[in-house]
Amino acid sequence: MTVLSLTNLSKRFGSNHVLDGLELHIKKSEFVSILGPSGSGKSTLFHMIGGLLTPDEGTISLNEEKINGITGKISYMPQSPSLLPWRSILDNTLLGQELQGKTDESRAKEMLKVAGLGEYLNAYPHELSGGMKQRAAFIRALLSPQELMLLDEPFSALDELTRSDMQQWLLQIWEKHKPTILFVTHNIEEAILLSDRIVILSHRPAKIKEEVIVPFSRPRNEQLPLSEEFIHFRQKLHKLLQEENKQP
Repeated sequence: MTVLSLTNLSKRFGSNHVLDGLELHIKKSEFVSILGPSGSGKSTLFHMIGGLLTPDEGTISLNEEKINGITGKISYMPQSPSLLPWRSILDNTLLGQELQGKTDESRAKEMLKVAGLGEYLNAYPHELSGGMKQRAAFIRALLSPQELMLLDEPFSALDELTRSDMQQWLLQIWEKHKPTILFVTHNIEEAILLSDRIVILSHRPAKIKEEVIVPFSRPRNEQLPLSEEFIHFRQKLHKLLQEENKQP
């Protein structure tokens, strides 16, 4: 079952042509990552899917419903946790549900406990580490009623060890709940470790240069990046990205 369909999607800002005829289809419970050169339009694409921008051409469909320019249809997690400082961690995770008029506090508490935040239900964001804030923000996105999650480089600001821990935690959460995820990252290794499929964007105006199926079975573990097969696959993707970064 296809959850998200992007058909012939194009976007310009004056003379700046950002996206050109982009086509992408994501199935239910699929984890798809987007890689591309800096400035290739990844954030613009997310803003269009979220309804903050309207495409000049093309159609964005969610479960076969056209959602061009319509907000509130997807769950979104930005680079920073964006937790409200005056709300407790529990109340922050319930925010998405509140906006839809229905909350499930018992499920939020259960998920926070699984994430190692059971002792911080009534704490405030400034009392948590960066990784803990990211976990709370991800649970907020996961608890939102929308079926599709957009994750925009959620681990980019974390140190290497915390980032690795968060990747493993996200893998465990995905295995349990199987949300449909579209994930933007600049980290090739991260994209391979987490994804079912990787979409490589071309230089601006962006089209899909290549779609690559990740050849590794699930569940995945932290030892996978050390394997010869993983290293070879990473080199292949790195070469594809290098070709795009050399474009004028």
